[in-house]
Amino acid sequence: MPDAPTNQNNSAPRRFVVGISGASGAAYSLRLLELLLTMGHEVHLVVSEYGKRLLFDEAGIKRIELDDLLPKMDERTKEACRPRLVCHPNKDVGAVIASGSFLHDGMAVIPCSSTSLGAIATGSGSNLLTRAAMVTLKERRPLIVCHRETPLNLIDIENMRTLALAGACVCPTNPGFYLNPTTIEEVVDFMVGKVLDLLKVEHGLKTRWEDRV
Repeated sequence: MPDAPTNQNNSAPRRFVVGISGASGAAYSLRLLELLLTMGHEVHLVVSEYGKRLLFDEAGIKRIELDDLLPKMDERTKEACRPRLVCHPNKDVGAVIASGSFLHDGMAVIPCSSTSLGAIATGSGSNLLTRAAMVTLKERRPLIVCHRETPLNLIDIENMRTLALAGACVCPTNPGFYLNPTTIEEVVDFMVGKVLDLLKVEHGLKTRWEDRV
């Protein structure tokens, strides 16, 4: 992956929740995690059971901890980021991110499977990921749902409609190609930049129309 851009505006550190479910797209979640942490923000991470398999199948990750999630990060950066990453077990529905009294600046479910999409849309908070997403909606905080599966059936479309009406932003991982990307990393950064924009996080990624060469 390209180097993580620094927080050029030196904005105050913020707190975000990131959920990873079992749809293909581990690269999106790992890049978002890397950028939020290296820019000085606090991240509360929850990974579903199928999300764990996704991370293993696509990135060889065996443990949900910083050293395994971001192995290419240099040691000095890791030490700075370590206290800013809090990993929560998905079965712990009593974790702080399941409470509306836990203040944060928004949650991204990236990638989001159709199963997790449906569970959030129907209010099924049987695990921490879906419970945290429901609480985010309840408290009127930004919820970015990065659905990745395709094609869509009517159930998916209705679930997206329900979430949109409830205040979520449905952000499918559909990258644009007007910047003429030549690497997978550039395609990943396009989508991650979009998520950062939706979370109102300043970044230096080239993702916008004016960035065309």
